[in-house]
Amino acid sequence: MSETTNTVNQDVVAFFQSNSFFIDEKVNIFKFENAYNIYGETGEHIGAITQRLSIGEKMLRLLVNKKMLPYTLVVQSLNGNVLTTIQRGWTLFMSKIDVKDASGVTIGYVKQKFKFFKPEFQILNASEQVIATITGDWKAWNFDINNATKNPIGKISKKWAGAMKEIFTTADKYNVVLDPAFELTIEYKQIIVSCAITIDMVLKESK
Repeated sequence: MSETTNTVNQDVVAFFQSNSFFIDEKVNIFKFENAYNIYGETGEHIGAITQRLSIGEKMLRLLVNKKMLPYTLVVQSLNGNVLTTIQRGWTLFMSKIDVKDASGVTIGYVKQKFKFFKPEFQILNASEQVIATITGDWKAWNFDINNATKNPIGKISKKWAGAMKEIFTTADKYNVVLDPAFELTIEYKQIIVSCAITIDMVLKESK
């Protein structure tokens, strides 16, 4: 194992060992690319999420409904190492997002389900078996995370509480809280945190 690979693996473990992630969208009036800062459970800055667009893709965003367009997002540590890549192809209706690890290997998928009032996402492993479901309220502000046996294992909330509410004042924010009692694997956490980003991209892009 090379020194670089070892460093990236250490970054992945350090980043995803937390059970609470604060995801804060960066405000950019002239933005083409979405960007987010990520903070740990005590408010420390632990990484960032950036969208990668070619010049052609930026032009398409001016002409085509952004909800239909493909996108690539990368989750990075503070030192710039790519920890997770989130990719979606062209879509006309329901989104299916590919989640890859630091080596570019697919570790799971996030699949949007059709619901009239409550948004729902299925989390699948690399074999496309459902390992969790994320269901939101009608405002798409609060989401319950349940595992394959329908036990609650966490929540995603758009409304931050306590001290964190006072620290950050920018656009869309999500707090992902996972129940430590379930001892979720690093891969599981990677997919769930990725889903918090897709919630913003899939449900908010057309607004």
